[in-house]
Amino acid sequence: QVQLVESGGGLVQTGGSLRLSCAASGSTFSTYAMGWFRQAPGKERELVASITWSGGDKYYANSAKGRFTISRDNAKNTVYLVMNTLKAEDTAVYYCAADSAEFRGVAPPDSTAFDSWGQGTQVTVSS
Repeated sequence: QVQLVESGGGLVQTGGSLRLSCAASGSTFSTYAMGWFRQAPGKERELVASITWSGGDKYYANSAKGRFTISRDNAKNTVYLVMNTLKAEDTAVYYCAADSAEFRGVAPPDSTAFDSWGQGTQVTVSS
């Protein structure tokens, strides 16, 4: 399994922006689909966005469409989530996840494909 380490979380005001990063270990990162999930207190973990190994297909939850952008740099073994126009309801722990089924052609739309997880990074949006 790949090791994942998230960074970039923090405290931001409503309407602000953050960029989350997820650094992956190992030489197979470039073959994996990746995803960003979040879990708010008292709520289930939800998929925010996912991206195929090539970046050619992306999935966004309705709550993320138009505000969040997922991208990846395979040369740096890193996946990013840029979050704009943040709202209080975006407050959560954000997790990076990897899907080890190589060269998946469609960005996974749910959690079933993902089998490696990072420890998470806290994002707090203050109103």
